[in-house]
Amino acid sequence: MLAINNIEVVYDRVILVLKGVSIEVGEGSITTLLGANGAGKTTTLKAISGVLRSERGEVTKGTVQLAGRRIDGMRAHDVTRLGLVQVFEGRRVFEHLTTEENLIAGGHVKDAATVKQGIDMVYSYFPRLKERRAQVSGYLSGGEQQMLAIGRALMSRPKVVLLDEPSLGLAPMLVEEIFGIVSRLVKQERLSVLLVEQNAAMALTVAEHGYVMENGRIVLEGPAAKLRDNSDIKEFYLGLNEGGARKSYHDTKHYKRRKRWLS
Repeated sequence: MLAINNIEVVYDRVILVLKGVSIEVGEGSITTLLGANGAGKTTTLKAISGVLRSERGEVTKGTVQLAGRRIDGMRAHDVTRLGLVQVFEGRRVFEHLTTEENLIAGGHVKDAATVKQGIDMVYSYFPRLKERRAQVSGYLSGGEQQMLAIGRALMSRPKVVLLDEPSLGLAPMLVEEIFGIVSRLVKQERLSVLLVEQNAAMALTVAEHGYVMENGRIVLEGPAAKLRDNSDIKEFYLGLNEGGARKSYHDTKHYKRRKRWLS
């Protein structure tokens, strides 16, 4: 469904941020992209969704294809019309608009009848938003705002959703609820999701396939179950030791082993 082929991204025609990144997202599946802060994960999403131009960045090599059609170089709203949408980190709801007005704004590329159907669909997956439909979104809780950000993205009836750090700042129970809804959407609506997360344990639980990014490069990839069992992933991203137990502060303080992919 979505194929990123050996792309490079440069900012200000000088700063090389992504180097030969290749990722595939299958239809009706969740693929996760893991990595530390500054690894290039969000830049990858922006390269796909077409918003790099607003930040003076561009894809200088490689291609991005959606359902076999090349979309790198397209404007963001044209990419959205083709069926790909990004949910940005930090939720970014329109705080002065109500919940339902936010949803209507998300469906601006559709006709009135489709917008109505979209609102009903979003409320069926997020009944809490229906209860808050007339509430100004700036007064919603963090979890409700995240639900609204996802719901607003769904209003364009996308085929592919790029999710950037949906668990950020949320309580564990809310994170589980939101990921549970996302998993239902993937199965029932045949969505394809590229999930960027620092919560590696949760991401590798819901995803079928995963990639690990460091310093603008993909350093490891494979089925999520295989990545969960990888000793380096356990130690560097899940905080577990070789036996699967939690690493103590003493272990972390005196830890000197290098990642195998850097050897």
